[in-house]
Amino acid sequence: MRRFELDRYCTLGRRRLLQGLGAGMAITVGDTVLHRAWAQPVFRHYPFSLGVASGDPTATGVVLWTRIAPEPYLGGGMPNQAVPVQWELANDEDMEDIIQQGETIAAPELGHSVHIEVEGLEPRREYFYRFLVGSEDSPVGRTKTLPAPGAPVDSLRFGVAGCQRYEDGFFTAFEHLAGENLDFVFHYGDYIYEYRHTVPADRATMVRDMPEPYDEIYTLDDYRNRYAVYKADPLLQAAHHSAPFMVSWDDHEVDNNWAGEIDEDGTPPELFLLRRAAAYQAYYENMPLRRTSWPNPSNMVMYRRFPIGNLATVNVLDTRQYRSDQPCGDGAESRESCPESLAEGRTMLGDAQEQWLMDGLGGSETPWNVLAQQVMIMQHDRSGDPEVDEFHMDKWDSAVVARDRLLNFIEENNVANPIVLTGDIHNNWAGELRADFNDENSATLGCEFVCTSATSGGDGADVRGETEAVLAKNPHIGFFNNQRGYLAIDVTPETWTTHYRVVDYVSRPGAPIKTRKSFVVNAGKPGMTEV
Repeated sequence: MRRFELDRYCTLGRRRLLQGLGAGMAITVGDTVLHRAWAQPVFRHYPFSLGVASGDPTATGVVLWTRIAPEPYLGGGMPNQAVPVQWELANDEDMEDIIQQGETIAAPELGHSVHIEVEGLEPRREYFYRFLVGSEDSPVGRTKTLPAPGAPVDSLRFGVAGCQRYEDGFFTAFEHLAGENLDFVFHYGDYIYEYRHTVPADRATMVRDMPEPYDEIYTLDDYRNRYAVYKADPLLQAAHHSAPFMVSWDDHEVDNNWAGEIDEDGTPPELFLLRRAAAYQAYYENMPLRRTSWPNPSNMVMYRRFPIGNLATVNVLDTRQYRSDQPCGDGAESRESCPESLAEGRTMLGDAQEQWLMDGLGGSETPWNVLAQQVMIMQHDRSGDPEVDEFHMDKWDSAVVARDRLLNFIEENNVANPIVLTGDIHNNWAGELRADFNDENSATLGCEFVCTSATSGGDGADVRGETEAVLAKNPHIGFFNNQRGYLAIDVTPETWTTHYRVVDYVSRPGAPIKTRKSFVVNAGKPGMTEV
C-alpha cells in the first residue's frame, strides 16, 4: 500500500486537521489511507440523489462512481468535510453474493465524488454494485467487463448516445437504451449544456424548466449545479445503472465550439483557461473516469483505447482539447470564402493524439477498428443549392489536410474495417469514408455512423425540406433522419450492424421506441447496405 499523497486531496486547513488526528478509523482512497473523517454522517435528504454509474471497463476491471449530494442543486449540499463511503460488488442484483467490498473517502475538493477502480474481475462478466454512506444505500447498478484481449468473441452489442439538452425534452431515449441489455455505451459528449437558459418571459418555448441560475455557467459551483440537474433525471440514471459508459466530451461541457485555449467569444485565454479548468474538474467529478484522466488546468487526458477480445478495438477520441481554432469563425463557409480550411498544419486531434491513433490503427489485429469521436469526419456539403458549396467549420471539413492524412493512413496501411462513430450534429446520418470525397469512383475505406441527439433540437421530424438535395450533393452519404434517439450496434466477426433507434417526440414523456433504419457492413467489404 503506497503512501497517501495528502497534498493532492486536502486544503491546508483540512490537511492540518487530518495530520492532527492520530488514532481512529482508517479510510481508504483507492489504495491509499486517510484517518478519521465524518464517521457517522446523517443527511436531511437522500445523499445518492445523482445515482450511480460505472465506466471505462476492461477485461479485469471497471470504475464505479457516485457523488454524495443530499442537496444536489446547492453544490451538493455537503459540509466541507471528508465522508467515508463503503462500496460493494456482487454477482447478483440482490447484492447477496458480494465478491469485493471496501471503503473510500468522498472529499470536498472533488465535490464528494467517488471513483473506485475495481480490479481482479473475470472477463466478460456481469456484476452489480452499490454504495453505502451513513445509514443510506445507493441504487444498485449493473456493470460488465470486456472480453480479454485476443479472446474469441462471437458477438457484441453496445449503444451510442449524447447531446441531451435538458430543457429541450424528456430523456425518453435513455429509458429505452436502459432496456437494451448492452455490453457498454459510448457517450460522445454534450452531456450538459452551458448556455444561458431561456429567461422566464420566454419559458413557454421550453419543454422543461430547471432550477436557477439561468445564466451561462463559468465557475466550478456553476458546473456542479448544472451537472446535478442532468444527473438527477431518473431516466438518465437508469441508463447509467444499466451498463458501463465510455465517455468523452464535445463542446458544451465547457463552452460552445471551444477549441483548445480559445472560446467562441474572444475571451482572453488566461481567463478562458480558468473557466476551462473548472469545467474539467466538474466533468471528472461527475463521470466514471480513471485516475489517468485526472484533471489539471492545462490538460485532461480523454483519449484512450479499449481492446475487445479478438473482435474490435475502440479508440475513444477527443476532438476539442487539441484542435486548431475554427477558421473563418465557426459557422458555414464555402471553400472559396474560407481557404484556411485547406491549410497545412490545421489539426483536429493534435500531434500526440494523432500519432497515438495511427500507432493503434497500424498495430491493430482485430477485424473491426472503431474511431469513437465527436464531429463528422465525412465531407458534408450542407447546402441544397447545386451552385453553392457550404461546409461547417466546426467539423473535420475545417481541417481537410488532417482528414486526408488520416484517411490516407487507413488506406495505405490496410486498416481492417474502420468504423467511425460520431455525434454533435443532432441528426442521424450514415455514409461512407472515401479516399477522395470529390470523386464518386474513389475507393471506399470504411463507414461513418452519426448518432442523433437524445433531446437537443426538440421533437424533430423524419426529414427536412432540403434533405433530398443535400443527399444528392453528398453521394457518399446514404441516410438522414432528424428525430431523437440513439444507436444500438451489433457486432460479430463477419458483420457490423447499426440500428438507428428513434422516438417520435420528446416534448412529452412516454414515446415508444422504433428502429428507423438499419445498415450492415460486411467484414472486408467497407461499404454499407441497408438491412
